[in-house]
Amino acid sequence: MFKRSLFMTALIVLAAACSGEEGSTSDRPMIDRDTLTRRQKDSIIATLPLPGSSVVGKALEVTDAVAAGAARHDSMVAGNR
Repeated sequence: MFKRSLFMTALIVLAAACSGEEGSTSDRPMIDRDTLTRRQKDSIIATLPLPGSSVVGKALEVTDAVAAGAARHDSMVAGNR
């Protein structure tokens, strides 16, 4: 008898969870989607007073320096053609 009532309770809970009435994504607008890029998130993190956030800022600076160097190299190579 206990197993049967437990089984029925599990079925009811499962049916309620799968009904999709509450929290359905079809009737909600897509406003909770993430719109920031990874770079934007990292630059925000770099400004926060968190342990290690300054390292994130320095990593962004290094990335910028490497990208600038690559752009200079590309422009020199393109000028020699």
